[in-house]
Amino acid sequence: MASTATTPGRTPQPPGLRASLASFSCPAVLVPGPGPGPQEVDEEEEDEEEELAEIHLCVLWNAGYLGIAYYDTSDSTIYFMPDAPDHESLTLLQRVLNEINPRSVVTSAKQDEAMTQFLGKLASQEHREPTRPEIIYLPSVDFGVEISKQRLLSGSYSFIPDSMTATEKILFLSSIIPFDCLLVVRALGGLLKFLSRRRIGVELEDHNVSVPILAFKKFVLAHLVSIDQDTYSVLQIFKSESHPSVYKVASGLKEGLSLFGILNRCRCKWGEKLLRLWFTRPTQDLGELNSRLDVIQFFLLPQNLDMAQMLHRLLSHIKNVPLILKRMKLSHTKVNDWQVLYKTVYSALGLRDACRSLPQSIQLFREIAQEFTDDLLYIASLIGKVVDFEGSLAENRFTVLPNIDPEIDEKKRRLMGLPSFLTEVARKELENLDSHIPSCSVIYIPLIGFLLSIPRLPFMVEASDFEIDGLDFMFLSEEKLHYRSARTKELDTLLGDLHCEIRDQETLLMYQLQCQVLARAAVLTRVLDLASRLDVLLALASAARDYGYSRPRYSPRLHGIRIQNGRHPLMELCARTFVPNSAECGGDKERVKVITGPNSSGKSIFLKQVGLITFMALVGSFVPAEEAEIGTVDAIFTRIHSCESISLGLSTFMIDLNQVAKAVNNATEQSLVLIDEFGKGTNTVDGLALLAAVLRHWLALGPKCPHVFVATNFLSLVQLQLLPQGPLVQYLTMETCEDGNDLVFFYQVCKGVASASHASHTAAQAGLPERLVTRGKEVLDLIRNGRPITPVKELQRETQIKNCQTLVDKFLKLDLEDPSLDLDIFMSQEVLPAAATIL
Repeated sequence: MASTATTPGRTPQPPGLRASLASFSCPAVLVPGPGPGPQEVDEEEEDEEEELAEIHLCVLWNAGYLGIAYYDTSDSTIYFMPDAPDHESLTLLQRVLNEINPRSVVTSAKQDEAMTQFLGKLASQEHREPTRPEIIYLPSVDFGVEISKQRLLSGSYSFIPDSMTATEKILFLSSIIPFDCLLVVRALGGLLKFLSRRRIGVELEDHNVSVPILAFKKFVLAHLVSIDQDTYSVLQIFKSESHPSVYKVASGLKEGLSLFGILNRCRCKWGEKLLRLWFTRPTQDLGELNSRLDVIQFFLLPQNLDMAQMLHRLLSHIKNVPLILKRMKLSHTKVNDWQVLYKTVYSALGLRDACRSLPQSIQLFREIAQEFTDDLLYIASLIGKVVDFEGSLAENRFTVLPNIDPEIDEKKRRLMGLPSFLTEVARKELENLDSHIPSCSVIYIPLIGFLLSIPRLPFMVEASDFEIDGLDFMFLSEEKLHYRSARTKELDTLLGDLHCEIRDQETLLMYQLQCQVLARAAVLTRVLDLASRLDVLLALASAARDYGYSRPRYSPRLHGIRIQNGRHPLMELCARTFVPNSAECGGDKERVKVITGPNSSGKSIFLKQVGLITFMALVGSFVPAEEAEIGTVDAIFTRIHSCESISLGLSTFMIDLNQVAKAVNNATEQSLVLIDEFGKGTNTVDGLALLAAVLRHWLALGPKCPHVFVATNFLSLVQLQLLPQGPLVQYLTMETCEDGNDLVFFYQVCKGVASASHASHTAAQAGLPERLVTRGKEVLDLIRNGRPITPVKELQRETQIKNCQTLVDKFLKLDLEDPSLDLDIFMSQEVLPAAATIL
C-alpha cells in the first residue's frame, strides 16, 4: 500500500514512474486473471484427479482362502473383501484384478507355489505392458495378525471424531472391519504398511502428514455373473475410442458406440463411475435387481417425469466430495472447494426433501430421506455464514464474512483506512525532506512493514549518494529508493503487519471450519453413495423411456431365458428398420440352438441380442423387448469375434480355441454360451469336427448342459447328422425368400435348417465382379455333382497364347552363329516342355 505526496512548485515525476495513490503491494498474493469460472475449474480438477487416480492392491492366499484389500486414490478409501474361498487357479483373484486394474499388487514374500506362479504369470504378460501391475513383496513379518491390528487401531482417520477415547475407537472400527477374518486383517495391515512406506499421494508433504484415509468399505463378489473381457468386447458393452478433439487426445479415451455409452446419462461423475461398476458386476441377487427396477419403473410413470427432471438437475451439482475432503485432510483446500461443497450439500438437502415426498416403500427413497441427516444442514449453514465467496474468489484465498470475528473486522477497517492516512503521512514526510526531492510515498509491504519511497534522482549514482540524514536506507527497486524513517518505524509499532495478521486469523478460522466438516465426513460419504445410485437409476429410466424398454422378470425356477420380440439395443439405433426376434431356452429341452442361414441374414446380431438383453437384465436395467423372463444365469461366454494382436503371439484359430476352451471348462447348466462361426479358421473338415465334438460334449451332459446358441455355416453338421438326435437340440434358421436371382432377407428366426449359405449372393452384394461370381457357382455345382473341375476355355486359350509368345521370344533371342549353341538341347529343355503345356 502506498501513498504519494508532492509539493506545489516542485517538478512531479512522470506518470509512468509515479506511484499510484493508495496502491496495495503484496508480492505473496496472485491476482486472479481471466480464466475459467468456478464451475469450469472444478470440472477440470475432477478430470485431472481421475487421470491420476491409482489403485494399490494387497492380497494374501492361505489354505484355500483369499484376503484382499485395496486403496483407491480417487476417493481416498480402503476397500476390503472378507476372507473368501478360491480355487488353486485363483479365478476369484483374477476377477478382482480384471475389475479394478491395480497399479501395484502387494503381497507377502512368503507365499505358496500357487500364488507364486500366478504372480509370475501376471508380471510376465508382455501384451499388457501399459496396464501391467507392479508386483511388490514385503517381508512376512509385516503381515502379522497382531501388528496388523495395531496398525489399524492406531491409524489416523478423519471419519473418526477426535473426541472418541481409545476404547470407543476400537468399538467403532470393529463395527466396520471384520477383525475375525484374519486374512483380510493381515492384508489391511500390509496395505497400511505399503501406503506409509510409499507415501501414496503425500510424497512431497512433511513426514508427519499421513496418507489420507476417508473411509473403510466392504466389497463382495458373491452372486456375481462371470463375464470375461472378450465378452465385454464382442457384445460392445464398452468401447473406447480416441477423443476427436486434438486438444484432448492426450487426456485419454472417450466412450464410443456401446451399451454403456447409450445408457450413460448420469449427471455427476460418481454416478457414471457407479454405472460402470454395475456393468462390471452383473449380479444374481434378485432383491438388489428388483430394488433397482422399482426405482426405474417409478420414474417411468408419466406423472413422475417432472420429479425425475428436477432430481437430475440437483444431481448435476453433486461434485467430487472425496477429493475436497482429501484436500481438507492435507490442509490443501482451494478457494473454489468451499463453493463446490456448499452447492453439493444444499443440493443433497434438496434431494432429501424431494425423496421425503416420494413413496417410502421404495428402499432408495427411504434411505435418502433418513440418512441425509441434519448434519448436512449444519455444514451448509456453517459454510454459508462463515465463507465470503465473492471475497475469496477476488483475492484468491479464503476470506470470512463480516461479523464473524470482531478482531478481524477491526483490522480490516484499519486496513481499509490506511490509504488516506498514509497520504497524510507522506505529505508531512515530504515537508521535512530536501527541496530537490519532488515527491515521496509511504508504502506497506507485508512481512517488511512501512517504508518511505523516494524516486531516484540523476545525481544518485553510487551507493554513497543514497544516504539521507534521518533516514535508514533499505533497498533500491525499480528506480525507487526505500527508507525507514522514525515515522514509519512508529507505524510498524502501532499498526503492525495487518495484512498477514488478517490472513493468519482467517486461516485459523478455515482450519476450524475444516475440522467441523471432517467431523461430519461420514454423512458426506453416504450422500455420494446414495446420490450416485439415484443418478444411475434416473439415467437408466431416461434411456428406457426414450428407447421403449420394458421391465424384465426374474424366475429362479426357469433355469434359462425367455425373450419375446427382443431387439439389439445398438443395432436398432443404427438401422432404419429392425425386425425383433424371440428366444427361449430352459428346462430339459432345446438347450442347444443350432442356427443356420445365409451370410448377412442376421445370425450374429441375433446371438449378440440374446447376450445383451440377458446382460442388461442382470445389471438391473429395463430391456429392449416386449417381455423378458430371466432365470438363473451364472456366466456368459462368447466365441463371436477374434481380437487379433501381434503381441499375443497367437494365431486367429488359436484365439478361437482359447475362447471355446474357456467355455467348455467353466460353463455350468446355468451358463449362457454364444458361439458364432467356430471352426472356420482352419481346414473345413477339421473345423467341422471340432465344432461337432464341442457340441456333443455338452449334449452328453444331459440336463446339466449349458444354454448354447451356435450360429454356423457348416451345413454338413446337419446334413451328415453329426449331432445326436434328441430333445436337447433345436435347429433354427433365418427366414429368406428367393425372388428370381435375388435373395430377400426377412431377418426373422424360424425353425428349420438352411438349404445353402448363398455365398455368391453375398459376394455380388460386396462388389465382386460378375464373371467371378458366375465361375464360383459353376465350380460349386461341379463339386456337388461329383464332376471334375475343368478350366474355363477362354482362360485356357489366353494361357496358350501367352506360352506361345514366350517361346517365340526366347527363339528370337538366340544367336544362331554362336558355335556353343546346341539346338538339340534347346529343343529338349525349352521347346518340348512349352509345346506340351500348349497342347
